[in-house]
Order: sequence, then structure tokens, then C-alpha cells
Amino acid sequence: MKLTRTVRFRPELFHVLPLVNVVFLALFLFTLSSRFTLQSGVSLNLPSSPFTLAPQRNPLIISITAAPLPTVYLREEKVTPQELDVLLQDRALAGRPILLRADRETPYEQITEISNLALRRGFAVALAYAAPLKQ
Repeated sequence: MKLTRTVRFRPELFHVLPLVNVVFLALFLFTLSSRFTLQSGVSLNLPSSPFTLAPQRNPLIISITAAPLPTVYLREEKVTPQELDVLLQDRALAGRPILLRADRETPYEQITEISNLALRRGFAVALAYAAPLKQ
């Protein structure tokens, strides 16, 4: 007695299954990797503004936090206003715009002091704001 198959063997399915696995793995990794993206810099609560700032080319970012004592950061490094004045004298930084990021609760005198320091050294200063939430 000769046995026969009732289901026909289809070898093309063996070529499609690895492709489906790769597509699902790529989709899975793409969705997970977006959660791991961190924005570098000092965490601030910026005030909002309906206006946007034109893109700045290679800006030098100065951040001011509003902790119990306002703290100034240049390139994520904590500095005093006196140290910042010395660092801004560097010829390599000349011509770069300064983007001043200040926390919402930062005293206005502190923001003015840092911006005046940069303006005295010949830098163009722009204040960063958060975009308002769309309703």
C-alpha cells in the first residue's frame, strides 16, 4: 500500500518566514529605542512663548537653574559668573551666538547679569523659550 500526502509541501513559505521575523524585530526595536533617547543638557522648566527663534548655527548654550541658589552652566559644566567671564574671552568662541536657557523661576537679575556679561564680550544673545502647548 502506497501512502500519499494530503497536504502539499510549499518550500516558498520557508523563505518568507525569516523576512517576517526581521520586519517584526525591526519594528519592535524601533518602538523601544525611541524611549531611550535622552536630550543632553540641564533640565529646565522654560517659560512659554508663542514666537519661535530662528535656528542658530552652532550656538553656545548657557543654562541657568532656579534652585534655591541660581546656578549657571556652560556646556553642562557648572561655572560661576566670574569663571564664565573668563571662559567667554576665548578666541575660539568668538562669533558664535549664545543661547541663554533660564528656568521659569530664575530671578530676572541673574538672567540680565549673564546676558550683559556675554554682550560685553561681543556675543549675540538669544533667550530660549518653550513652545506653548497646542490645544
